[in-house]
Amino acid sequence: MSDMPRRCCISIDVDPIPCYYKIHSLGTPPADLRSRILCTSLPRFAAILAARDIKATFFIVAEDVDVHALGNDAIAMRAALREIRDLGHEIANHSYNHPYELARLGRIETREQLGKAHDLLSDFTGSPIRGFRAPGYDISPTTLEELIARNYLYDSSVFPAPGYYFAKALVMGALRLMGRKSGAVMTNVRALTAPIRPYHPSAEAPWRRGASSLVELPVAVTSLSRTPVIGTNLLLAPRWLRDHWLRSMAKRDFFNLEMHGIDLCDAEDDDIPSALVARQPDLRVPATVKMASLAAILDTLIASGTEMCTLREFASTIE
Repeated sequence: MSDMPRRCCISIDVDPIPCYYKIHSLGTPPADLRSRILCTSLPRFAAILAARDIKATFFIVAEDVDVHALGNDAIAMRAALREIRDLGHEIANHSYNHPYELARLGRIETREQLGKAHDLLSDFTGSPIRGFRAPGYDISPTTLEELIARNYLYDSSVFPAPGYYFAKALVMGALRLMGRKSGAVMTNVRALTAPIRPYHPSAEAPWRRGASSLVELPVAVTSLSRTPVIGTNLLLAPRWLRDHWLRSMAKRDFFNLEMHGIDLCDAEDDDIPSALVARQPDLRVPATVKMASLAAILDTLIASGTEMCTLREFASTIE
């Protein structure tokens, strides 16, 4: 890969609001919030990306397009997602209904989660889905085997960030002390030592190099401290720190800039309940401010000569 040009892939996890209520142990969210993130943030991403002729990868929770399960909500989300599809962005598999414990499920349940999502999303896009990201960044040998059986080109679940892992543990522990249980699950600690550059994983231990047919595309972290270089951090960091992280990524052949749909939402414009805003401070920042930050990040990358592409396009270049 040393002869390859520098490439950046924007990959966006479009997790619906019920996922955040589950993480923060907030109970059942109002029913009318289900489509809020997908229907409000995707047009914002689309406008920023289109202005720069950038194609991104959107990881979709397939239940959001399942009309039989969600009715009118799914119809509304299909309309928003259809725009993304028709603009040429990649749509990828983020499981059927985002179980954080996916890596701990048995083979039958794993197959159902991946298979149902694969079929729904492939039918929606009109072509087979080729990429996957696990809920909670936790990939298991069983999940990997099921992806290979469906001829997936890549997985992008590994997030080797010790700081994120321990921050997550603190939040989950604090909730437990308050008598509340987070719906999140701790990832396999061995994944924290995984390679930070693309690799073919071992079938028995996806966090190690091996000979699997698909390629693992890790979420970006810095080289020494393994600090996450993801959307939430970049959008909210002071400019000097953001520029420092981008310079460090410019030395890489590959930069997997992972974001979330909620990154371009805000409490006021999108009428997000105060209970969630209290747990997600980034929602207090106006969407216009975060959109301007994202535009600046992309302009910096383009000016540096970085080539922008989808994860599928990048994975197809790796032997």
